Amino acid sequence: MTDEMEAIDEATQYRRKIDHTLARFSAAHDEMEAEEAKRRERRERLSPTSLIESTRTALQRVVAPAQEPQAEEALVEAEPSPLKDTKRRSAQFGRVAAAVVAGLVFLGIGGAWGAQTYFDAKFTQVSALDENSADIQDADAQANDENFLMVGSDTRDGASAEEGVGTADSTPGARSDTVMVAHVPADRKRVVVTSFPRDLEVNRPDCQKWDPAQNKTTDEVYKGAKFAKLNTAYAVGGPACVTKVIQQITGLRINHFVGIDFNGFKEMVDAVHGVTIHNEIPIDDGILGKVLLQTGDVTISGDQALNFVRARHVKGDPTSDYGRIKRQQEFIGALLKKVMSSDVVLDPGKLSDFITAFAKATFGDNLGVKQMMTLAQSMKGLDPSKITFLTVPTVGMANNRGNEVLVLSKTKALFDALRTNEPLPDPNAPVPVSEQAPPSSSTAKPKSSGSSKSTTTTRKSTSTG
Repeated sequence: MTDEMEAIDEATQYRRKIDHTLARFSAAHDEMEAEEAKRRERRERLSPTSLIESTRTALQRVVAPAQEPQAEEALVEAEPSPLKDTKRRSAQFGRVAAAVVAGLVFLGIGGAWGAQTYFDAKFTQVSALDENSADIQDADAQANDENFLMVGSDTRDGASAEEGVGTADSTPGARSDTVMVAHVPADRKRVVVTSFPRDLEVNRPDCQKWDPAQNKTTDEVYKGAKFAKLNTAYAVGGPACVTKVIQQITGLRINHFVGIDFNGFKEMVDAVHGVTIHNEIPIDDGILGKVLLQTGDVTISGDQALNFVRARHVKGDPTSDYGRIKRQQEFIGALLKKVMSSDVVLDPGKLSDFITAFAKATFGDNLGVKQMMTLAQSMKGLDPSKITFLTVPTVGMANNRGNEVLVLSKTKALFDALRTNEPLPDPNAPVPVSEQAPPSSSTAKPKSSGSSKSTTTTRKSTSTG
């Protein structure tokens, strides 16, 4: 080695270069050794043997608290030989059981990821969302909110006459009999599901034509209409058009679109062996017939469920769409709770059958197992008083075009509160005089007295699980 204080001649400079080079090699070698040691530690920690051993140790702590070493040794010495053998076999069984549990946990994590990927691939993806729309208000306030636009489409493509929902020949095209938004705020402390009457009068924008058979839009453009019914938005422009309309009305950032058609809907209910709902009045429909005559808590099958949410000509119910909206809200809440119940979640067969049936009957944008579990878990995990079902405020009297009309001031107050996560406005607040329905005419259709208010209902869990 050289002394840095030596006189610097050519030989000294040469030796110093050698010393510095050796020092650099030594430092690099030390760094490589340290990195290799870290890699070995990670490999050992994540190896199956290490996972099993750590799981076994954790299970031992839970099952059998540690004894004092001296006391344990004395106990073993005092035990007769047969007891020692029994204890040894029990310990061996415990180690094997721990290894099996660790293996199942390891495989379960990988299996869950694989299953999610498998089922996500089954969902039909469509283009529906516009999260940069100028219609979105308070974008920063709702940055981490989840808004699910759920549309029940009654397209009959692929349905057979035996299914009882009609066929594409008898009922061509696609309509949205159900439109609702499930709002889950970022703090997940409440869920608000708002329904929109199918005959709600809207200002429909220009929309590209929707082809329900191909689940996609075409290049043809339908011109907008100022006094259109809400269900025409889906009929002419499909998911993207109805999303535009709902974002115009609500200012919400719709980040999930869920479309469910009648073809295959029944299998979803049958996959979980029925859903329990609370039926208030016998459902005897003028078109669908005797749908459900029992009242109280009733478990319904797929066929009954389909007609339960479709019926809109129920004898003794003058509210038409409003009565159907209430039944739809009741059913969706009950179905989600059933799916998240231990009766389904802990039964691989039922859960797999449900997801398969759901994927078959569903199409959407930003839709998959994870997104639907977010909605279902939010609704299951909350106290029933924190789950609110309501109908967008209307004046309660159809106008001379046969359309339902929004109470604009109450609608604004409702969606302002949702976007900023404030308390909901009083649904019983009076309608301003300027927005009240005009005196009824011969063409106006009266609705229920409660439809002039946001119909707010909280549901108790009706799941059989």
